[in-house]
Amino acid sequence: MCGHSKWATTKHKKAVVDAKRSKLFAKLIKNIEVAARTGGGDVAGNPTLFDAIQKAKRTSVPIDNINRAVKRGSGQEAGGADYETIMYEGYGPGGIAVLVECLTDNRNRAASDVRVAFTRNGGQMADPGSVSYLFSRRGVVMVPKEGTDEDSVMEAALDAGVEEVNDFGDSFEVLSAATDLVPVRTALQEAGIEYDSADVVFYPSMQVEVDVEGVRKIMRLIDALEDSDDVQNVYANFDASDEVMAELESE
Repeated sequence: MCGHSKWATTKHKKAVVDAKRSKLFAKLIKNIEVAARTGGGDVAGNPTLFDAIQKAKRTSVPIDNINRAVKRGSGQEAGGADYETIMYEGYGPGGIAVLVECLTDNRNRAASDVRVAFTRNGGQMADPGSVSYLFSRRGVVMVPKEGTDEDSVMEAALDAGVEEVNDFGDSFEVLSAATDLVPVRTALQEAGIEYDSADVVFYPSMQVEVDVEGVRKIMRLIDALEDSDDVQNVYANFDASDEVMAELESE
């Protein structure tokens, strides 16, 4: 029975991973569609589409799915939905500020999903403006460490507007003003430095340190929010020490 139990547990974990992977693929495809609709299907003239495709490729989204999304978004193929971006604000466990970015074709469904996720996971929704002031729009490029170092990354993008480079263990987080994202990403490319993703995000201006239990609680909320097909991104202003993260990873 031990062997069977182990197999059953492994199968369950794989199903969870596959489900999350499927949702991630769908969200990346949606980003491509919207980028193509907004700026056209020509990758050379649409840096937002370029970055959306790059991110999808890095996450192993099939190229056929990517191409069809570009065609739907640019009107070359029927079937594209009329998505709109909606931001929701709230507080997670411990008063952590949370911003939820939705890309949806059904405003009522998105609002319901977000509200249920907050109320069932120790959080609450907040009025517009009560949380967003704690975040600012910034460009973030994630660079894998393999084959480069912090000084090389900083030097390559310094003239393009890089503001800081943070060490994230197996990758570097390259921060810039939102308007400098494309120049910074381009400078890294021209220097021969590979990157995994380039996005304009809501970056917290201050972070709240949380313990192991605090991370567990806020991650349960984030997982519940991200489980909605309408939720594209979740931003929260919590931070955890290396010791706390090591303890969680060992579980």
